[in-house]
Amino acid sequence: MKITQGTFSFLPELTDKQITSQVEYCLSKGWAVSVEYTDDPHPRNTYWEMFGMPMFDLKDPAGILMEINNCRKTFPNHYVRVMAFDSTHGTESVVMSFIVNRPKDEPGFRLIRTEEPGRTIRYSIESYATQAKPEGSRY
Repeated sequence: MKITQGTFSFLPELTDKQITSQVEYCLSKGWAVSVEYTDDPHPRNTYWEMFGMPMFDLKDPAGILMEINNCRKTFPNHYVRVMAFDSTHGTESVVMSFIVNRPKDEPGFRLIRTEEPGRTIRYSIESYATQAKPEGSRY
């Protein structure tokens, strides 16, 4: 199962050339770029660890790709994503994010359905990583 988060979540993995093109686009818009990583890609985990400082002043996509590759090298078994932040008045928000590195094995998540009183049904998500069962023996 492939974790799908971010702008290009349903596309095949981006090559370094494609990542550079996206970073060039971000820089052409005046957005600040940062690199983040996590070992917990749960959809509600919006606070990933920042790798280095946000690159507000960097205008060279090669420098940002170097930072991405340093993060990949440092955390090869983590998810790594690129974030673009638009600081213009009225926006001041993340406007683009995409995953640029994944662990070799992605444990994935399962949906848990719980029936409550009064015909209420509650749903929650649990990581397969917490079960410590290999893929194919989870069900």
